[in-house]
Amino acid sequence: MEGMLRPDSFKGKTIIITGGGTGLGRSMGKYLLQLGANLVITSRKKEVIDKTAVELINETGGKVLAVVCDIRKYEEVENVIKRAEEEFGEIHGVVNNAAGNFISPTERLSHRAFDIVVDIVLKGTYYVTLAAGKNWITKKQSGTFLNIVTAYAWTGSGYVVPSACGKAGVLALTRSLAVEWAKYNIRSNAIAPGPFPTEGAWSRLLPGDLVKKFDPSKRIPLNRVGEHQELANLAAYLLSDYSAYINGEVVTIDGGEWLRNGGEFSHLEDIPNDMWDMLEKTRGK
Repeated sequence: MEGMLRPDSFKGKTIIITGGGTGLGRSMGKYLLQLGANLVITSRKKEVIDKTAVELINETGGKVLAVVCDIRKYEEVENVIKRAEEEFGEIHGVVNNAAGNFISPTERLSHRAFDIVVDIVLKGTYYVTLAAGKNWITKKQSGTFLNIVTAYAWTGSGYVVPSACGKAGVLALTRSLAVEWAKYNIRSNAIAPGPFPTEGAWSRLLPGDLVKKFDPSKRIPLNRVGEHQELANLAAYLLSDYSAYINGEVVTIDGGEWLRNGGEFSHLEDIPNDMWDMLEKTRGK
């Protein structure tokens, strides 16, 4: 649960994290600051990112710029890049972390609810990616994108259909630009996290006793959820020069959750040993 890179691994580098005021975005940002990075965090909620910026500066002694931005509005995305360059100079990496989700039977969703999720997850990500990519290409600068997706981006999932559609699009964006923009020395990778508890997201998705009833750790072969530092370590590595030959990759960090639940017979682990003994004797006959 400790940081794995050298303390000066990001010295002089500037990283933008969308949705960086809370949850996993905040955790990734804190670790990057500890590694010497200059950090730019965005959110639609000014009070949230302003508070987080002060906290992170006090916790790490690093430099943090908080910029209000609705990533669904391209001109606001361009303003983030402008402000970041004015404050820190060159931008070196972008983490597309901002997202939205509803857990609901699809037929209960309005088209507006569908739009809200897809616009944040997919449109917001390609707006940020397009603005940052064009900026790097015009200035002949290298850069690294890290997109936060999910394992159901390639399997799909009921009850989170707008999110699954949006994340699948982000996955395609990641792999497509990894090929197209490599000639500009711009890399694109993604992380597909399993359950990493964040108070805000989990309380909204599974309110009240639902969190206990649908305990995600029970679906994971390692029998636990993820620690934020584990994800922060992976994110920092994929943004760093240590991963310079990794491009177009999606790294799943979920304790084996999606593999277990994708296997038709994986749940047979619930069968007790005495029943296995009985089944083995039956096979012998």
